[in-house]
Amino acid sequence: MNPRLFTFAGGNEGLWSVTRFQAVCGEPLPEVKRINILNGAQPASASEVTWQLRGVTSNERYATRAEKDQLVAKQVALGSRPEATRSAIIPIRKNAQWWGMTQDERRAILEERSHHIVIGMRYLPAIARRLHHCRDLGESEPFDFVTLFDYTPQDANAFEDMLAELRLTEEWKYIDRELDIRMVRE
Repeated sequence: MNPRLFTFAGGNEGLWSVTRFQAVCGEPLPEVKRINILNGAQPASASEVTWQLRGVTSNERYATRAEKDQLVAKQVALGSRPEATRSAIIPIRKNAQWWGMTQDERRAILEERSHHIVIGMRYLPAIARRLHHCRDLGESEPFDFVTLFDYTPQDANAFEDMLAELRLTEEWKYIDRELDIRMVRE
């Protein structure tokens, strides 16, 4: 089993109950009632799973050493807080123009102009996150990234504020598909 591989299985079963399912831009996925987040590759059962998204955790690709050190010092592990009963899955796909740029050009947009890391850091440790890279698994994956967040009910407004800030940045102009899936652990 690859400990870096995660499967997000949407269907009628799972630990997380879906409270909102929205296509922000691009093609939607079929709506589901529940989502299971599993470590490793999971075979799909047609009776239980409507869709699956897969991604791997990886190294920080755009963060500098100083930024990574700050992130590690401030953020908490996803799933480590029993009181964090709210969660969100934000799958995104960036367009060909984004992927046609070099890594330093993408870094300039992501952080130097959009301040993605700085924005996220302001909401730590209240909002925990884990980024999953889907492109690394092949071109058949429908998204480039799946980010999983968790937070307490009291931090729900802060999560909304963070997303609103990020969606106003230059970086978001390169996104051609985004879903916003909100969940609660019952």
